[in-house]
Amino acid sequence: MKIGYARVSTTDQNLEPQIDALKEAGVEEENIYREFVSGAKTNRPEWNNCKRALREGDQLIIWKLDRLGRSIIELVTIADELNRRGVHLHSLTDAIDTTTAGGTLIFNVLAAVAQFERDIISERTKAGLKAARARGARGGRPPTLDATQVKLAQKMLEDPTVTMADVARLVGTSESTVRRALRKAEDPKVMAELEKLAKQRRAKAKGKRA
Repeated sequence: MKIGYARVSTTDQNLEPQIDALKEAGVEEENIYREFVSGAKTNRPEWNNCKRALREGDQLIIWKLDRLGRSIIELVTIADELNRRGVHLHSLTDAIDTTTAGGTLIFNVLAAVAQFERDIISERTKAGLKAARARGARGGRPPTLDATQVKLAQKMLEDPTVTMADVARLVGTSESTVRRALRKAEDPKVMAELEKLAKQRRAKAKGKRA
């Protein structure tokens, strides 16, 4: 089955060109998922619905790669997930179709570039942490993090060896400030952490009532 996903950042933008292209590619109207949200947002309800609808052997068709993600790392992560599930990806504008040998080759090249980017981020993160520890100073504590710092924190936390304390030390603030900023950005790692804490509190409260 062909499943389509179309996205624009706001309701003021026109989604119809993408819809028309998806239909022309053979996607039925009822199989097109429409999203009106920025690509920077990690919480995209229609994308989540689209993923749940995809089955092994299906083909996900999009108008352009940037409809799925804002970075090569994000795109390759999504493509890897689809590949593990046996779902093919076809980007109309970028002429990428993983049902073909050429399309698979292009995405393998992108995956190599993404891994290179991860390694560079990891090296810079470790170098920054080492320098911050050597200085032994935190500096001032801003009330929140700016967009660049939030993005840096998210990239750092992609490395499982980096802790929230490491991030706070590098950007010169507290762990609670980092968590608060990531929560506002709806970072999935922090949201999962908060949900786990909430469950623990509910279980504890239930035990007291019993």
